[in-house]
Amino acid sequence: MAGSTFGNIFKITTWGESHGRGVGVVVDGCPAGLPLDESDIQKYLDRRKPGQSRYSTPRKEEDTVEILSGIFEGKTTGTPISMTVYNKSQRSRDYSGIAGYYRPGHADLTYDMKYGFRDYRGGGRSSGRETIGRVAAGAIACKVLNQLGIRILTYTKAIGPIEITPENFDIHQISESPLYMPDSQAAEKAAHYLEECIRSQDSSGGVIECVVDGMKPGIGDPSFEKLSANLAKAVCSIGAVKGFEIGDGMAAAKAKGSQNNDQYALSPEGDIQKLTNHSGGILGGISDGSQIILRAGIKPTPSISQKQSTVTKSGQTVQIEVKGRHDPIIVPRAVVVVESMVALTLLDMMFTSINSNMDNLIRFFS
Repeated sequence: MAGSTFGNIFKITTWGESHGRGVGVVVDGCPAGLPLDESDIQKYLDRRKPGQSRYSTPRKEEDTVEILSGIFEGKTTGTPISMTVYNKSQRSRDYSGIAGYYRPGHADLTYDMKYGFRDYRGGGRSSGRETIGRVAAGAIACKVLNQLGIRILTYTKAIGPIEITPENFDIHQISESPLYMPDSQAAEKAAHYLEECIRSQDSSGGVIECVVDGMKPGIGDPSFEKLSANLAKAVCSIGAVKGFEIGDGMAAAKAKGSQNNDQYALSPEGDIQKLTNHSGGILGGISDGSQIILRAGIKPTPSISQKQSTVTKSGQTVQIEVKGRHDPIIVPRAVVVVESMVALTLLDMMFTSINSNMDNLIRFFS
């Protein structure tokens, strides 16, 4: 299976399945000398681990990370960093019944079409547990970015039809809310909405928003390596993501040029600044130094207990009710996954941009 590696210089390779012995990641290209230990990784993994609230799967996993290589005396050595998380609470018997049919909304059918074989236990490689490796690697990328003055804030913008409002935005509510919403009123409404979904044996989708502050201008290339394009690839590689936009996104398609253009002015210090940020911090595929704002649309959890129609491998039509331990909504646990993929993309493209002009090379090597 190809496609388990991401990045060019700061490069990661994830491995493992939902019901195998464990999952993990190898990070290559991390600079030597970065202070790092398991606690730096664990605080990110704790944001995505199951069983945090009523709105996530009851599967109990501590998701405790072990760093196997690349660290000496509390600092990175510049060699590959290998990390693993062992699966402790898999119940493969819950999935024995689905070996012979295709679950609606899952990758069962496409896996069989492509490989002629699939690990049906919890989705195997297509399970959300694959994202553990992404988050572990993303924690390292975030630590490097923080030392460069770059901060990433990610949160739930909407659950189903319930959306946060700017006037109620409170950054402190993000960590307080089991839904990771920065709006207590919207979070309360969203909780009621999810209770309705649970009672009706259904699920919900939502929107995750990510804001990057402190990003340097000039990151990204104007053709195939656009920053916007690589962010889209990174975020859309997350299994449940079905939509992506930067800045005004799809709303820009309904705007006029006079409304969508970000006009410029001089600051009191004489610097060029934008008066608005409809572009979301990226123009021509290159960062412009303002906030990068992006959003990911997350589909509803496909595993629901309602009766659904499907087809068996032998070609029979059947009615099924999906069993097992599943999230009624993926969004809250996916917040840190989106943040991690954004961090990995930004850091890799920053490393790639070092050779974009002679001044950079002279500053770096002289």
